[in-house]
Amino acid sequence: MKSFFTLIFLFVLSFSMAQNSLNMEALYQWSDPSLPSSIWHDNTYNEIWGYENAGREYAIIGSTMGTHIFDVTDLTSVDTVDFIPGKIQGGVIVHRDYDTYKDHLYIVADEGSSSLQILDLTYLPDSAPVVYDSDSLIRRAHNIFIDTAAGWMYACGGHANGSSNYLSIYDLSADPENPSLLVDCSNDLAFWNSSVAYVHDVYVRNDTAYCNAESRGLFVVDFSDPLNASIIGSLTSYPESGYNHSGWLHPGGKYYAFADETHGKRIKYADVTDLSNITMIDLFGSDVHQFSIPHNLIFKGDILYVSYYFDGVYVFDCSDTSNIFIIGYYDTSNRPHASGKYEGCWGIYPFLSSGNILASDMQEGLFVLNTPIWTGLDAQSRDDLEFLAYPNPSSGSLNLITSFLSDETRFEITDLNGQRIKTGEISSTQTRLDLHDLSGGVYFITLMQEDGDRISKRIVLN
Repeated sequence: MKSFFTLIFLFVLSFSMAQNSLNMEALYQWSDPSLPSSIWHDNTYNEIWGYENAGREYAIIGSTMGTHIFDVTDLTSVDTVDFIPGKIQGGVIVHRDYDTYKDHLYIVADEGSSSLQILDLTYLPDSAPVVYDSDSLIRRAHNIFIDTAAGWMYACGGHANGSSNYLSIYDLSADPENPSLLVDCSNDLAFWNSSVAYVHDVYVRNDTAYCNAESRGLFVVDFSDPLNASIIGSLTSYPESGYNHSGWLHPGGKYYAFADETHGKRIKYADVTDLSNITMIDLFGSDVHQFSIPHNLIFKGDILYVSYYFDGVYVFDCSDTSNIFIIGYYDTSNRPHASGKYEGCWGIYPFLSSGNILASDMQEGLFVLNTPIWTGLDAQSRDDLEFLAYPNPSSGSLNLITSFLSDETRFEITDLNGQRIKTGEISSTQTRLDLHDLSGGVYFITLMQEDGDRISKRIVLN
């Protein structure tokens, strides 16, 4: 069944404003040409994160100058809520990283004499005051990940606790504004430096850390007793290995997806049911260019969202591990693929209640994208799919996905009295109907084939 639907998505038109896309469009985009770019990768922007409270949604994006927070609740009137200058600013800055815990935002950078900054987000949408700014624990970090169940923050790389850092853990649970060191792995764990060593990024659930350790591969560490941590799984040899950059655990806990930040290498999908025997079960990617590079990836349900550098945002349906396929993409970048360069889409955040997706592009800034319509369907709806019309209700444009299509397929729109309002033809090269000439109300759209087969759906126009 999935292979059939894969074919359906191959002919769906792109609905973007100007970029290459599939089932996705840009709802909002922001950049500031006055901001300087980095001297290393020509990137003005870096990580993206999201936050919501009291029914309002916020986008958080890093730049060479600091942290920018936007209220993106109403995309027709986006508000710049606050800007927090970084301790280090300008062209030397490439990386900033973010995570949230108990209405606080945690900020790190990985260049210069930087610091850990903590913001109190409870004052939004008015402001986001800095309540902590110090390098006493963390001067630099490449990535941070907060295990919210335990209230522990994992800091990867950089300079922390007075020396070079491989991985350190800090307790936020007692006081989110005053972190305390739990363990410095390279100094407190005898086995660390000779095995795991530098951790580029980490995903943690229930004190179990999936450590993405560059060319050394993947290590899974039990931190339930931090000072007596132990390696409980590893994958050090696998197909298309490169620089193991980042990964994310499937919500079901059985699979781990990770990305090698290496030109031409695809995403890895591993079965982690038995951590003593981690096995690769699939390789997949954008397949756009020999120099395509996956960067960061996040699961939401069975859907894997990936920031894919030059290629933009890519979205994969992983509900059937025997047939993982692309359900949507949006190319945020106009930079040409090139060996040795890292440009384009940096990060992605898919957890806003609205379903909108936040993405950051290193040169183009903040994007707010719609969710591919496929992700809103349950398994039964997917299997029953013959004809999908969205958005429904619609404000005037109606997108069609159908397995009913042939060269002679016609459509007919009728009102509640059965009066024919609009007719026409559709084909694989036309899947968006312009209905702005119709008044608001309830209608029926019917697809008809020359052999007499027909199928109808009820639609609502606002």
